[in-house]
Amino acid sequence: MSRRWVRRILEYGVTLFAAVSINFLLPRAMPGDPLALIAGDAVRQMGAERIAQLRSAYGLDRPLIEQYALYLGRLARGDLGTSYRYSGGRTVIQVLADRFTWTFFLVTVSLALAALAGSALGVWAALRRGRSGDLGLLTVIFTLKSIPPFWLAMILIPIFAVNLGWLPSGDSYSIPRPTGLAGVTDVLRHAVLPMGVLTLSYLPTSFAVMRSTMSSVLGADYIRTARAKGLRRGLVILRHAMRNALLPVVTSLSLDFGQLLGGVTLIETVFNYRGLGGMMFEAVKSRDYPLLQGGFLLFTLGVLGVNLLTDWLYPRLDPRLREQPA
Repeated sequence: MSRRWVRRILEYGVTLFAAVSINFLLPRAMPGDPLALIAGDAVRQMGAERIAQLRSAYGLDRPLIEQYALYLGRLARGDLGTSYRYSGGRTVIQVLADRFTWTFFLVTVSLALAALAGSALGVWAALRRGRSGDLGLLTVIFTLKSIPPFWLAMILIPIFAVNLGWLPSGDSYSIPRPTGLAGVTDVLRHAVLPMGVLTLSYLPTSFAVMRSTMSSVLGADYIRTARAKGLRRGLVILRHAMRNALLPVVTSLSLDFGQLLGGVTLIETVFNYRGLGGMMFEAVKSRDYPLLQGGFLLFTLGVLGVNLLTDWLYPRLDPRLREQPA
């Protein structure tokens, strides 16, 4: 393993430790007593002894530094604790496993569609820079960029779910849940609106980056040389221009992924989608410390993983980066 990768892994390790520490402190900085939310109205009828037992059972009676040390110890063993909110003593890992698939499906497909559509439109606009088609597309894209995702959801739900009745307005599947091919179709129909909102919200970034980069690349000397050699226009664009324009797009995608994980919480709440975002919203309301810590940790690992993948892709997209000194 090269010195560069050793250094990068150490940097990611320090970042992860800092994020884990912040994940522990943030939920406890929120106002409200989690015990009152765990027991509900029954907490008023509990005696002091029973309240003390509950605090001891959940580890809420210990000093903050001791809670932190216990949290790190459990985390090192792969134990994220037990959720306060979910009955039956469900572990945080069980709850996250139930919700992760839905959010992973929503986020990855939305980001992929936004990247592909935005990049394709960006290339199309760069090839027609300054013409009426380019200016018209710019107007549409930047108008779309100015619309908050939750407002876009509020626009699409009445149109496609209420008035036209083409798509469901919320949830991840119908109740009772269909099985077989009908079940797959049902899940896809429920995902169209939230996925469409996320795709339209993050498409403008890929478009703007690709349009700007392609406009610069198309005027480069090596592109003129490739054209002078008689290479086909499509080959010049795909093999020479787009490959060199992809690096900023990959960077913007890695940044968008972190923003998308934040935005998905609001969108899943609006659509009552059964993913991590909706779960985190409910965990915040109930002050479910273990579940919040587990959710934040999963989001952190996702962002760090995407950044690590981006670091790995850079030298493969631009061979000049392979020769940089560690």
